[in-house]
Amino acid sequence: MVGEGVLLECLEHPDIEKVLMVNRRPYNLKHPKLSELMVPHFLQLDKFEDVLKGYDACFYCAGVSAVGMKEAQYSRITYDTTIHFAKTLARLNPNMVFTYVSGQGTDTSEGGRMMWARVKGKTENALLKLPFKAVYNFRPGFMKPKRGQQNIKTIFKIMAALYPVIHAILPNSASTLKEVGLAMIKTVQQGYEKTILEVKDINLLAKRQ
Repeated sequence: MVGEGVLLECLEHPDIEKVLMVNRRPYNLKHPKLSELMVPHFLQLDKFEDVLKGYDACFYCAGVSAVGMKEAQYSRITYDTTIHFAKTLARLNPNMVFTYVSGQGTDTSEGGRMMWARVKGKTENALLKLPFKAVYNFRPGFMKPKRGQQNIKTIFKIMAALYPVIHAILPNSASTLKEVGLAMIKTVQQGYEKTILEVKDINLLAKRQ
C-alpha cells in the first residue's frame, strides 16, 4: 500500500522525470514516466545492474508484516533483502538518496522486546552506514491512502473514512500517503536535518516550500 501511494505521488510530481518501479509481480499501470523492472529475487540482482544505474533516489517501500513469523524469517525479508538491495544501489549510484520506510516504534537499540522493532532498528542502523549521498528512515504511523490506489485492504478503507477523527486525536501518529510521498521527494530536493523522520517530521517536511 505504501509503495503504491508513493509511486502515484511521484508520477504526479512535476520535478520527477522518470520512475523505475522494481517489483516481483506485475503492476497494472501505464504512465509515460513509468518503467517496470521485474526482479523475482531481490537477493539476486547481478543481471539487473545496468538497469538500476543512473537514478537520483530510491524510495524503498517493500515490507511484510511480522505477524506469525519467526525472527529469522522476518529478518531475512526485512534486513537481509533490504541491505543487499541497498548495497547494490550504493555501489552503482553513490550520489543517490536512499529513503527507507520503517515504522513508528522502531527500536534502534536493537535490544527491545518487540521482535519486528528490533529487526527494523537493525536495518535502519545498517542503512545509515552505507555510502549514499544521504539516507533517511521514515517511521510513518497510520496512513490514509491516496485516491486511485488499488492495493488497499478493507480495514484501511474503513479507517480512511475515519482519518479526520484519527488525525484530530492523534496528530503525531497519522499522515496521508500524499504527505509521505511528498516528504520523500523533498528529502531529495531539500534534504532534512534528521536521518530518522517520525510522523511529525514527515508531515512537517511535506508542507515545506
